[in-house]
Amino acid sequence: MEENKTAMGISQNLEALLCYSLGWITGIIFLIVEKENKFVRFHAMQSIATFLPIFIAATIVNILPILGQLIALLLAVFSMVLWIVLMYEAYKGNKFKLPYSGDFAEKQIGI
Repeated sequence: MEENKTAMGISQNLEALLCYSLGWITGIIFLIVEKENKFVRFHAMQSIATFLPIFIAATIVNILPILGQLIALLLAVFSMVLWIVLMYEAYKGNKFKLPYSGDFAEKQIGI
């Protein structure tokens, strides 16, 4: 049962879900708080590596008139769907790895 142990004393699945709850912000928080559980640390890092670039891209393209706002809207819809899927998979206990950010997260965590 050591594998399921978390720094906050809650279920690792719930903690992994919470890594995505506020996007990259909670990813950073859980990466700082959780020092041992690699499952939670993976989801925290994947949250940062996924939602921070989306946030930055949406902010930049939103400056452009009309077309930029349309692209920002599409990014928001994509981000919302991705957010729900990642939270669901984390809560189920799956290490649902995204193509680029998941690979980056694994390298950073050392999995």
